[in-house]
Amino acid sequence: MKPQGVHPEGAESTSDASSRPDTADADGTDADGCVEEVHADEVESDEPLLPARVHRPSDLMRLLVGVLAVVVLLAIAAFAHGTTSGLEQDINKGTGQAPDLLIKIAGLASSIAILLVPVAFAIERLIKRDGLRIADGVLAAVLAHGVTLATDLWVAKAAPSSIQEALTQPSPGDVHALTDPVHGYLAPVIAYMTAVGMSRRPRWRAVLWIVLMLDAFSMLVTGYTTPFSIILTVLIGWTVAYGTLYAVGSPNVRPTGQTLIAGLRTVGFHPVSAAREEASETAENSDRGRRYFVTLEDGPPLDVTVVDREQQAQGFFYRVWRNLTLRGFATRSSLQSLRQALEQEALLAYAAIAAGANAPKLIATSELGPDAVMLVYEHTGGRTLESLAEEEITDELLRNTWRQVQALQSRRIAHRRLAGDAILVDRSGAVILTDLRGGEIAASTLLLRMDVAQLVTTLGLLAGAERAVASAVSILGPDAVADCLPMLQPIALTRSTRATLRKLARERAQREREAVLDASQQAKQARLEETPENARPELEKPDKRAVKAEARAEKRAIDEAIEEAREEDLLTQIRHQVLLIRPQAPVEPARLERVKPRTLISFIAGAIGAYFLLTQLTHIEFGPLVANAEWGWVAAAVLFSACSYFAAAMALLGFVPERVGFLRTVAAQVAGSFVKIVAPAAVGGVALNTRFLQRQGVRPGLAVASVGASQLFGLGCHILMLLSFGYLTGTEKTPSLSPSRTVIAGLLTVAVLVLVVTSVPFLRKFVVTRVRSLFAGVVPRMLDVLQRPQKLVTGIGGMLLLTACFVMCLDASIRAFGQEGTSLSIASVAVVFLAGNALGSAAPTPGGVGAVEATLTVGLIAVGLPKEVAAPAVLLFRLLTLWLPVLPGWLAFNQLSRKGAL
Repeated sequence: MKPQGVHPEGAESTSDASSRPDTADADGTDADGCVEEVHADEVESDEPLLPARVHRPSDLMRLLVGVLAVVVLLAIAAFAHGTTSGLEQDINKGTGQAPDLLIKIAGLASSIAILLVPVAFAIERLIKRDGLRIADGVLAAVLAHGVTLATDLWVAKAAPSSIQEALTQPSPGDVHALTDPVHGYLAPVIAYMTAVGMSRRPRWRAVLWIVLMLDAFSMLVTGYTTPFSIILTVLIGWTVAYGTLYAVGSPNVRPTGQTLIAGLRTVGFHPVSAAREEASETAENSDRGRRYFVTLEDGPPLDVTVVDREQQAQGFFYRVWRNLTLRGFATRSSLQSLRQALEQEALLAYAAIAAGANAPKLIATSELGPDAVMLVYEHTGGRTLESLAEEEITDELLRNTWRQVQALQSRRIAHRRLAGDAILVDRSGAVILTDLRGGEIAASTLLLRMDVAQLVTTLGLLAGAERAVASAVSILGPDAVADCLPMLQPIALTRSTRATLRKLARERAQREREAVLDASQQAKQARLEETPENARPELEKPDKRAVKAEARAEKRAIDEAIEEAREEDLLTQIRHQVLLIRPQAPVEPARLERVKPRTLISFIAGAIGAYFLLTQLTHIEFGPLVANAEWGWVAAAVLFSACSYFAAAMALLGFVPERVGFLRTVAAQVAGSFVKIVAPAAVGGVALNTRFLQRQGVRPGLAVASVGASQLFGLGCHILMLLSFGYLTGTEKTPSLSPSRTVIAGLLTVAVLVLVVTSVPFLRKFVVTRVRSLFAGVVPRMLDVLQRPQKLVTGIGGMLLLTACFVMCLDASIRAFGQEGTSLSIASVAVVFLAGNALGSAAPTPGGVGAVEATLTVGLIAVGLPKEVAAPAVLLFRLLTLWLPVLPGWLAFNQLSRKGAL
């Protein structure tokens, strides 16, 4: 790899490097601990200037773990009251037998040490000129003290009684007073000691733990605290410390070029210069380590890889997510120490060379202080495979690449990352496999097949599917290539390869859209050219036959353009090439995912909703409630639920100028009741209606545009009705026409959310992309609908009628279980329904399960309905509008599918 060019403004001098905090022990020390300064001024170190502070992903991870631990602790205290009481009694009984003299000595020693240890550590850091860490510790201590005060106030004023009993007990000095839920002096000390980095120094860490244990022991024995209070105090201090470190950044202790040079001298080399090699954006944000090109006083140059704790933490959350969603045989451990990373890369390097593969030869390893390690390789040179020009990627080069992989697989070594930047080609044309750090020895057959699938995809991106498959077959044989087909799926490929495939998919879609637009324009232009000049005014009022004939001709031209512009994706091309050689090869994708993201999110949201509903239902006696229900109102609710499907059909057909059967459209809306259970509400309905219109003869682009127009008008009507009914609800109980504070607060909240979305580039791009894809082609379609006022009235009327049916169904459900004086106004019911429906459409769960129930129940209680009536009313409403229609929806879905309507 070509080293980075010299940037004088980015170079660091030896004096600057030696003054960096926490690197003095590693910079230029020999085996005896003496600072080696010989020739230090003669060595050049060329690399970008490192930032003084960095935001470490590991700090964020610890912050999230701490918050989760606090939540779990409070949940245990709230719901396991018997267990907590028994634990406190056991501890009090055991500690009550301790001698009084021991208790007094422990209390005195811990009281003194809890103050002296932080001061002593601060003095030690100041002597080593590390004042920034002391400042971080003081800030963390102040924030921790504030959090403890807020926690004490919450426990005393608003916390459930079970949490209060778990965290407090009667004070020994005053029976009428309670002990503090959180120790206001202990949490700041823990936050301070954690933020200043005591965990990296074993002696200070041991002293801290001894002090903490003595203090906890003395407090528990004397009755001034509870076990849960001690644990909560430690968690708060620990969490606040790492939150502070992530917010303000930690001092950068990454080894510099001068540190690297000093480390090379300790293993017997005599470097002259070290230059940081260029790294792509993907490599810079990965855990692959920083690479240096080092020249020596005598001998060939070296390639050195430096891995530090910060670099190793890059991509941690992505690896955790992969381990959670993929099966164990397809992933590797997301937690690795520096020593384990060093040993794994060294083992793979030696194993690859022993297998006969061309890999960089590892000649030395060493630690660079407590936070980094280095691996020294012989210099390989060459360029990455993805940087070669198209004419340089010859068939012989492809076969040489496969020979190297064959050598690894002959010894059951999996590379796990055969992307274009991990394969080098030197001047002689030899292929060198690099980046072996993530590989595995004694790999399973599945991992070896994944390597083949990855490499054939990588080569397909560079040389085409046909050449990639042909070169693989010529070296590995047709059977080995055919066996990789089940692994040929995006989830089995590297992150960079998946990103490239997505980019190509977007480009293909754009070319298809352009082809359709060009075909439509050409058809219109040809029709105008074929029409004589004197006959063109007659086109303003053509007969129906001519219009249908022109529409059929335009549709035929567009279909031909789509067929010509349609391109297969790369993975499909590779499958076809393999099937030409082995027609009987297995093509069914192997199941690599343990759980899909949508399933996981749906499960979590459903669990939250179920928990909320169960907590509400535990206090309700359904026997007397059902016995006293008004069955007339239940029948009315059933009728309104049935009418909603006719209204939904009107709302859709109002934006479809083409002729589509009304009853068949109603049946499609009933079928949508089944689809909503297996897909999110908004996504499932849009997909089914689009498919239905296409089967009814509407062109695909126009079908999407019609559904998009319906959704757009529905969104506008929904917002207007929510604002209107919200305003009416706010003025119901006030003599003036001013809305309530709740409505104003809701509008302000919505405005703030809109501002946040529009100000954050990532969120803005996400929303714009989704909206643009949903409503692409809507404007031209709306122009067609506006020319037919009857259709527009049908569509808007259907939307209003659909909302009215659902509101009346919810109102009838409330009246079925309510007593006299417990009913709500239609405006209040409408506001609650519109808010719940909006959240249900946004929720990723099928049918909005969990989100809708929780929102409707909370909303009805907020507007004054007793929870004994709100909970069963919501259950009846959801039963009629979501669960009972599933069976007829399934029947309608199968019936329409058999008739070719879906």
